[in-house]
Amino acid sequence: MSTIYEYVERIATAQSEKKAIEKITISNPALTFDEAYEIQRLSIEKSISASNSFIGWKMGLTSKAKQLQVGVDSTIYGRLTNNMLMNHNEITAADHIHPRIEPEVAFTFKKPIAGENLMPYEVWSAVEYVYLALEVIDSRYENFSFSLMDVIADNASSTKFLLGSQPYAPTTTDWAQIKVDVYYNNELKYEGTGAAILEHPINSVIELLNLLSKEGRGIQPGELVLAGAMTDAVAVKSGDTVTADYGVLGSLTINVK
Repeated sequence: MSTIYEYVERIATAQSEKKAIEKITISNPALTFDEAYEIQRLSIEKSISASNSFIGWKMGLTSKAKQLQVGVDSTIYGRLTNNMLMNHNEITAADHIHPRIEPEVAFTFKKPIAGENLMPYEVWSAVEYVYLALEVIDSRYENFSFSLMDVIADNASSTKFLLGSQPYAPTTTDWAQIKVDVYYNNELKYEGTGAAILEHPINSVIELLNLLSKEGRGIQPGELVLAGAMTDAVAVKSGDTVTADYGVLGSLTINVK
């Protein structure tokens, strides 16, 4: 059986060479949560450099639609680095294995917060801004097929994300009630609301803090949290365009070349 470090190398190679690999649980069906998150941590630490710093967290599998899509039933978290943050709204299909795009909202934080089973008002007190976001996910596994342990080890399929340029105050709107229409090549593909994210996006942050508290961690000032998908992810290829229209809040578009 391979060691944790060998799995780290395997995932890093798949990402750098853009080649899908066999999921870890085929060779190691007894992979545990702790081991999967350790593979994730080591994989991300391996990529950290002066130009690629750790900047926050992403929540995954936060909607029933998403859980059904990938065949799992629990939320997970991943890590975000500076290189994942897009500075323009274009990705290259050849830089990915099987990219998909999904609409989200993101939170930034002005003060540290940690703890289990916090109340929404406690979390809101630490939030600085809310942003519209599009996330590009791209599992490193063959056929975009994986178990819960596999996707945790693969950093929750993180690849890239785009933030809207407008920061919104937490009190701007009821974030559970915001609506999004997702257009694929100018045709309506999906519709969703903020309530698709654990009934309210702030609940996603509460769940993240629950997960982090088991490791004695929390969210630090300046960190960012992607709350999770509001709709199913849209599979894309070269030449495609995905637009998420959030109504009066604005819209975001990613072009695939």
